[in-house]
Amino acid sequence: MKKPWLFILLLNLVCLQQAAAQEPASFTDKILNFPARFNERIQKKTDKLEEQLTRQTEKYLQRLARKEEKLRKKLMKTDSTAAKQLFDGSAEQYAKLSEQLKSPTAITGRVGGQYMPYVDSLKTSLAFLQQNSGLLNSEEAKKITGSLQQVNQLQGKLQQSEQVKAFIRQRKEQIKATLSRYTTLPKGLTKEYQAFNKELFYYSQQVQEYKDMLNDPDKLLTKSLSLLNKLPAFQSFMQQHSELAGLFAVPAGYGTNQSLAGLQTRSQVQQLMQNQLASAGPNAQQMLQQNLQAAQAQLNTLKDKINKLGGGGADMDMPDFKPNNQKTKSFWKRLEYGTNLQTQKSSNFFPTTSDLGLSVGYKLSDKSIIGLGGSYKVGWGKDIRNINISSQGAGLRSFLDVKLKGSFFASGGFEYNYQPLSYTQTLTPQDQQRAEEWQQSGLVGISKIISLKSKAFKKTKVQLLWDILSYQQVPKAQALKFRVGYSF
Repeated sequence: MKKPWLFILLLNLVCLQQAAAQEPASFTDKILNFPARFNERIQKKTDKLEEQLTRQTEKYLQRLARKEEKLRKKLMKTDSTAAKQLFDGSAEQYAKLSEQLKSPTAITGRVGGQYMPYVDSLKTSLAFLQQNSGLLNSEEAKKITGSLQQVNQLQGKLQQSEQVKAFIRQRKEQIKATLSRYTTLPKGLTKEYQAFNKELFYYSQQVQEYKDMLNDPDKLLTKSLSLLNKLPAFQSFMQQHSELAGLFAVPAGYGTNQSLAGLQTRSQVQQLMQNQLASAGPNAQQMLQQNLQAAQAQLNTLKDKINKLGGGGADMDMPDFKPNNQKTKSFWKRLEYGTNLQTQKSSNFFPTTSDLGLSVGYKLSDKSIIGLGGSYKVGWGKDIRNINISSQGAGLRSFLDVKLKGSFFASGGFEYNYQPLSYTQTLTPQDQQRAEEWQQSGLVGISKIISLKSKAFKKTKVQLLWDILSYQQVPKAQALKFRVGYSF
């Protein structure tokens, strides 16, 4: 070969290419391949939450201002001097708070003393990408800066909501202190004060719900953060600049052999525990496990109660009434969709039919739901030997379910069912004149929710209903109806 150096050069290039293919993605490649929709998703989520939080806060401030005005008018009848001292200037304070919500405010740090892990990770990730913006194109770098500003601005809105809550609590205590001076109060005044307390509680719940929504990442954001977390440079940046790092500062030399000197090893701790248990008797270990399980169960119960009362916040309001957890949810989140099936055996007038129903319900509270729906009636023929699939009509439905106890509900509804009168030749002449294609049904009965192990049929509902208007229908329909449905 006349040019062996050329062959060696080509061989080296091939080897380097194969080695590069086997190596994991470099720091630069991972930054360049970062999901392009990361900024878009952050901006969309933060914009939506900020808009909802601002709108809801303004509504609550307007409601509370109106309730204070009602309290002022009622207290004027009892003590005009006290009413003037208590309520003068309060309307201006509510208006000032509403005006402050319209101006953007960026605040860093924890909101209301509550640590939000996802927000901490998100902000630190954006700060990391901003610091390494040279590896991104100019457009993406600008978006990173804008996203970080939006997250800070949303935190500012949350901080403003905490200031609103603090003001309302202060007003609550001032009103309570004034009203406590009187031995007897007008009934309407006490009722208005209780309504004021309810608004404060529901506003606190509303803010906590927005915090939970912000602290709940979707799949794209979770994937993006997991990609960053694989970078040693990001891990180091997180340990130094995250909010959690500020709360629990990692000492220098953490994890080195020198920092572990003098500490007990795991085997030494286990040996010490075994010695202590051996001296306590043969059943000591079993008793320890039972006590730990009981303690864990009590902690879980306590945590559930705290979450129901205040969502785990550091400054939750303890309600003196039974709250409606649906009140702070948006309209769309209070909707419940469902489907059900009802089969009716054949009669002298109608073939065997099945009603396939669809419904949408609105949750009035945790224990009641009202809704509308429709159905389509399919005919299967007279019996198994005479199968004939046909269209037998349709229906319009309304319903109301009220929880009784456990998984049992009292159910009722009113329906219009359309069924062509193709069998009227078997009716008497008098009944033929009374027969109608649209039949009314008034349903009352009981429902039970069955929680199955299958995820697809977790909320299966069985219903036994009595049609109290069936006796007026011509031709007469089945009085008892059994339905099986599913809600999601």
